[in-house]
Amino acid sequence: MTEREFAISVVRTLQDAGFQALWAGGCVRDEMLGLVPKDYDIATDAGPEAVQKLFRRTLAIGASFGVVEILGPRVQGQHLKVQVATFRTDHGYSDGRRPDQVVFASAREDALRRDFTVNGIFFDPVKAELHDFVEGQRDLHARILRAIGDPRVRFQEDKLRLLRAVRIATRFELTIDSQTATAIQAMAGQLPIVSAERIAEELRQLLVHPRRVRGLNLLLDLGLANPILPEIIPMKGLSYGPPAAPTGDLWDHVMRVLDLIGPAPSFPLALAALLHDVGKPATFARVPIGDPPGGSERHTYHHHEHVGAEVAERIALRLKLSNAERERIVWLVEKHQYLADAKIMRPSKLKTILSHPGVHELLTLHRADALATPKSLEHVEFCERLLREWTPADLNPPALISGHDLRGLPIEAGPRYKQILDEVRAAQLDGAVTTRDDALALARRLAEV
Repeated sequence: MTEREFAISVVRTLQDAGFQALWAGGCVRDEMLGLVPKDYDIATDAGPEAVQKLFRRTLAIGASFGVVEILGPRVQGQHLKVQVATFRTDHGYSDGRRPDQVVFASAREDALRRDFTVNGIFFDPVKAELHDFVEGQRDLHARILRAIGDPRVRFQEDKLRLLRAVRIATRFELTIDSQTATAIQAMAGQLPIVSAERIAEELRQLLVHPRRVRGLNLLLDLGLANPILPEIIPMKGLSYGPPAAPTGDLWDHVMRVLDLIGPAPSFPLALAALLHDVGKPATFARVPIGDPPGGSERHTYHHHEHVGAEVAERIALRLKLSNAERERIVWLVEKHQYLADAKIMRPSKLKTILSHPGVHELLTLHRADALATPKSLEHVEFCERLLREWTPADLNPPALISGHDLRGLPIEAGPRYKQILDEVRAAQLDGAVTTRDDALALARRLAEV
């Protein structure tokens, strides 16, 4: 049995018991677009208790909102499942997220409390009938994203809908209705009331989507970037490329990089691509060329990668990303130019970065940045060749000595220990020492300096 077949069987069971039951929301929209829904939601006039009595395995995951999860047979080690929600209307959203009161209602009333018309269509899979109270089918055919009813009311109920509008329009290539867009622009400043975790999840889904560039431009155009990512705003309008032959602004360059990282990047890679040059506006400088000065000039961004890494750290902390995500994003931003000198690097420095677990994402970012500039890909291809030729033992061999081996040397334990171990390790990776005895001898010489 497939999840779709199970969702049909749940509808049939509810209807056979005398209740109205319909597929609702995203699964209807996806099927009308010829897509495979990631899950199926069912709306019904049966109350939660009645639903639980009809099915053997249920979970009351949102009983106060009339939501019950139905568990089906196991397929490939996991239970099939659908969520069944009682038709309802919502009253009062004092926290800008959840209704203060839920009243069970009719299908039409349930449709009218949903966010966008394309998400407000119901479908009866048993009778193959559409129930469309909000003209969602019309908007879907016209490729329009329109809030149901008064858009300001819909967004006042849940401020996250401001961001969700951008994600849905991006994912399904919809044009946002003018009244809906106007309401988003007017209410964009209220977005920070939403929890950082919910904002981060919307950004996560937006940035990993193949059409992420359109989504980022929508965020900017609708005024949503400023309340959640104000650090990226200065990139818009900052000249990019040689002063005599600019190639657009920095925002255009960053969008090209975002597009070139591929159709399915990880979230850390996508956010790092967005932020890789975020340090440039703060480090931008004009340097005169020639003697006497005053004729031509060049633009510099000294240490922008380090400034950018600090900005990325602040953003990741503000969005409450996991430590692993934050560390990877900051590392990618800080190192996004590092391998440009790969051909002339000491082997110890090159091996250290090539053995990092994020090196393949770093090379993807390097490649996209070079193609977007455009610059040579020699450094990327050089590193990729080394990764094919060098074994893990070449890149990251076991250390020849440890801190225990430094006991008895004429130095105190502490920072000097680490400094000596680092220098011995570098010599090992450079091939200057190859045995434990060589490493100990070098450590003794360094301790005497």
